Amino acid sequence: MATVRFIGAGTGAGTPKARRSLRIPARLASYLQATPLTLILGCFLALPLLMIVVVSFWDYDFAQMYPGFLLMNYQETLSSWVTWQTYLNTLKYAAMVWAITLFLGFWVAYFLAFHIRTTAMQMVLFLVCTVPFLTSNIIRMISWIPVLGRNGLINSGLISAGIVSEPVEWLLYSDFAVVLAMVHLYTLFMVTPIFNTLMRIDKSLVEAARDAGASSWQVLTNVILPLAKPGMAIGTIFVVTLVMADFSTVQVMSGGQSASVALMMKNQMSLLQYPAAAANAVVLLVLVLLMVAGILRIVDIRKEL
Repeated sequence: MATVRFIGAGTGAGTPKARRSLRIPARLASYLQATPLTLILGCFLALPLLMIVVVSFWDYDFAQMYPGFLLMNYQETLSSWVTWQTYLNTLKYAAMVWAITLFLGFWVAYFLAFHIRTTAMQMVLFLVCTVPFLTSNIIRMISWIPVLGRNGLINSGLISAGIVSEPVEWLLYSDFAVVLAMVHLYTLFMVTPIFNTLMRIDKSLVEAARDAGASSWQVLTNVILPLAKPGMAIGTIFVVTLVMADFSTVQVMSGGQSASVALMMKNQMSLLQYPAAAANAVVLLVLVLLMVAGILRIVDIRKEL
């Protein structure tokens, strides 16, 4: 009868000593596991940011850019009163949209987490909140024009009810329209992290507070709000960064009557002023990072990540 001999038999390949010699060191294994993510972040995040910083020091004219190391673009950015007004206007939008989305987002998340008992219904209602994201931002912005316009639904209703005698002009192509559209676009980015945080709250803590005689307001302010701070901080980071980088909403909903830093950079790039736009991008990035760092110093969000 023929015998079968396994490859490696008798060579010591299957011994514990040989297996230990074939093992990859733990430190090397961790580096290998982190290599793909490192390459992705390096190619698509770190390298583009580095190129923006480098180009921000270049010179330019109406036709091309000239490599160099000049502070001219930063001097023009930081010494222009118009640029400062644009930054202040952008911060105004960010503050207003943040306050409104935080208020709306918290109460929507609170309703879903504490007043909807079944998980299935919570998911259904949460998916309903995501329905507007099935269309593009431009479509959602344009949809407000027949509502807010001079002959739109709101003005027609106000005139028919006799509340006003002529159309209200500030509903469209104004700061009100810009803030309203941004709230519409970004409220879900506040709802999602707050809802996730509220769902992690142990309901026995709420019951214990009620058994101790706490009112609904005391339960909200002393139990729920402190535990919801990480989700509120994450939502704040999302909303603020999105508003600071938004240019299409400002351009469409203000009718070109208002400005933001992102819209200014977009106009500079359309005029081939890439180094000036890069300098504004670096300043905006530093400003946003300082705001995010301030939020992280106040609230620890590591438990939510």
